[in-house]
Amino acid sequence: MSSGLLDPRSLRALATEIGLRPTKQRGQNFVHDANTVRRIVAAAEVGAEDVVLEIGPGLGSLTLGLLEVARHVIAIELETSLAQRLPRTVAERQPEHAGQLTVLAADALAVDTLPEPQPTTMVANLPYNVSVPVLLHVLARFPTVRSGLVMVQSEVADRLVAPPGSRTYGVPSAKLAWYCAARRVGSVPPTVFWPVPNVDSGLVQLVRRDPPATSASREQVFAVVDAAFSQRRKMLRGALSGLLGSSGAAVAVLEAAGVDPQARGEVLGIADFARIAQARTAAGLG
Repeated sequence: MSSGLLDPRSLRALATEIGLRPTKQRGQNFVHDANTVRRIVAAAEVGAEDVVLEIGPGLGSLTLGLLEVARHVIAIELETSLAQRLPRTVAERQPEHAGQLTVLAADALAVDTLPEPQPTTMVANLPYNVSVPVLLHVLARFPTVRSGLVMVQSEVADRLVAPPGSRTYGVPSAKLAWYCAARRVGSVPPTVFWPVPNVDSGLVQLVRRDPPATSASREQVFAVVDAAFSQRRKMLRGALSGLLGSSGAAVAVLEAAGVDPQARGEVLGIADFARIAQARTAAGLG
């Protein structure tokens, strides 16, 4: 491997050069440990033909590691100063890979199209405050992304991979399951970041899979998920009464879907929610 990865000194020098003061508001914590970067890249299983979508590349620590192994990297960066500096950082530290990088200065949540080549995988250190919305947006908008590895706050990682019936299972777990099989593949300590966050991070591996077979749309299924967890302690017949018009209508739809009206949303898998959404549309209720 090349020696172009960032170390703590070069990372801070870059930040000083562009006048960057990392903010908690934007969840800016930059990896400064080369071994951690290489561990993330290895866990992502990026191949020589992969086009990687990276969200929030920041100062380029992970970008440089990805460019060592990938065909191309598309990096979306919200902060204009960071987006402008990144191509130069790559040209300075890994000139042989400079032509393999595309940088978009944009809010990832507002990006609906990408330039060629289309991404095949996503690898990202996602900002803690927007990690779940960004992840779901990418999976919804870019079906060519067939796999991924995201680094998120440890608590978020646990929620993303939680199975039905577990304490941490909820809306993020259910919605992610529509798109992907997810599993936690490691942890990252705060000490490898600058500034040092007050939480551990978790690595979540994603593998795209087909959604449950249903005549209901994704939006209809997700509406049921949102309603089921909006009043987590209520039985489904009560939690879904607002969405379906009444408790009686909820009971009828749940029974048609083969779901116990007295169950709670936290015990249902995404296929169960899909059946409820299908039964709802069949009953003319949405």
